Amino acid sequence: MAKRVVVALGGNAILSKDASAEAQQEALRRTAKYLVQFVKQGDQLIISHGNGPQVGNLLLQQSAGSTRENPAMPLDTAVAMTQGSIGYWLQNALGKELRSNQIDVEVATVVTQVEVAKDDRAFENPTKPIGPFYSKEAAEKQQHLHPGYVFSEDAGRGYRRVVPSPKPINVCEANVISKLVSNGVVPISVGGGGVPVVRQGEVLVGQEAVIDKDFASEKLAEQVGADLLIILTAVDAVYINYNQKNQTALKDVTINELEKYIAENQFAKGSMLPKVQAAIEFVQHSDNARAVITALDNVSGLMQGGVGTVISKK
Repeated sequence: MAKRVVVALGGNAILSKDASAEAQQEALRRTAKYLVQFVKQGDQLIISHGNGPQVGNLLLQQSAGSTRENPAMPLDTAVAMTQGSIGYWLQNALGKELRSNQIDVEVATVVTQVEVAKDDRAFENPTKPIGPFYSKEAAEKQQHLHPGYVFSEDAGRGYRRVVPSPKPINVCEANVISKLVSNGVVPISVGGGGVPVVRQGEVLVGQEAVIDKDFASEKLAEQVGADLLIILTAVDAVYINYNQKNQTALKDVTINELEKYIAENQFAKGSMLPKVQAAIEFVQHSDNARAVITALDNVSGLMQGGVGTVISKK
């Protein structure tokens, strides 16, 4: 039976080591071959994606070319810019793949605003690294040039700018996205977690922050009434005892089991943990819905009833 499916693409579906537009477009052409399978199956497909490397690179370019007359754009605008560029590449690639399969379905990118709470504690504690690594001296120089920036040492690899990462409370364009998919359009939305905004009266005001794309994808899936949230990442499943001799892939798992593993610190905070937490939130707030965490190249196996970690209420 056809389902409404939100697919959250990890960074590996867009960018490898080559940051050129050509290389990223080629990566998305390969990604489109997997995504078109959902449309072939008759599902209502909604796509979201990350933008961490892209927005970091764009901020570098902005900073390098900044002048008094032509200043660099703020972070919220850079998120919107990368939503547009990645969306353009992906809708182009997916459109071509749909036509080659003789499927008459349109694709559209929605530059998406995602509301966060103005009193979210994340604003007081910036933790999300963006952009390049710096030596301590270079970071101090950047701090002098940009007094509002905060830099933090990152796992012994150098210093990076860190920004707040508040939790999403509302996808502002969720109704638009729902209308598009109901009318047979494949929407690309909440790119990079969406543009973080806070509500001031009737006005939405952009923030110098980034939203985790898995949490934003979960919120979108919840608001559009998705049957399935698929979080695609670099590994084929969620593992416990990861990278140890006794590592074990989780196949069918309940919320209670995952919460027990979280309490045991089984999942890395910077990578798998937010994906697991997002999956739990979606399943908790949805009726009879499931979440799946797996790798992009396992999409075919997933459709045949097999590959990945499937999360359900019980």
